Amino acid sequence: MPREVSIVRSIRHPNIVSVCDIIESEDLVYIFMDICERGDLLDYIRARGPLSEARTKFFFRQMVEAISYLHSRDIAHRDLKCENVLLAGRDHLKIADFGFARWCSDTATKKRILSETYCGSAAYAAPEILQGVKYNPKMYDIWSLGVILFIMISAAMPFDDSNISRLIKAQMNKKFSFPEKICVSSKVKRLVSHLLEPDVTKRATIKQVANYAWLDDRCYSGSLLRI
Repeated sequence: MPREVSIVRSIRHPNIVSVCDIIESEDLVYIFMDICERGDLLDYIRARGPLSEARTKFFFRQMVEAISYLHSRDIAHRDLKCENVLLAGRDHLKIADFGFARWCSDTATKKRILSETYCGSAAYAAPEILQGVKYNPKMYDIWSLGVILFIMISAAMPFDDSNISRLIKAQMNKKFSFPEKICVSSKVKRLVSHLLEPDVTKRATIKQVANYAWLDDRCYSGSLLRI
């Protein structure tokens, strides 16, 4: 809890749930945050099914901007999932729940710290987390973004997480595919592939994701009001 409090106190971004106040007593900490009355992204997708590519792009860009901000401040979320992406308005997303968030380097030495703690949900966890090895927490966020992107465009999970050993094998072999009935552009497929890359040294960084052509404003077609 002390780490979560220090992190949420230090961040402010339009696509991250804001902390209004923090009250600490001897035994408890009360964190007062924004109310996002429109529910979470998972409920949104369950109600509507697969999102259009334009809507997916619009939402995903907001998530990328939030994570870019966090990573630039040397913070990793480590629990990105559809349930932790809240709708503050019809078109406005906010990242929530910083219970597993951490600083990525030692504040005194500035030395990068690899994580060892298993955290988050298996369905959104990168293979290195499931394998129990030390991992770069920022690259964990990237994998989770890939899972969320896949879910938005297909209303399905990229991998079956009912058996962890089979899940890891599928992840390592990149055994995921979009439903045949869903029309997905090659640009989206390439981006998902770069995010759901089991080799951490080849996985995209948040800076590379933010500069990806698919997220360019010029790639939008039509009005979001018609989506």
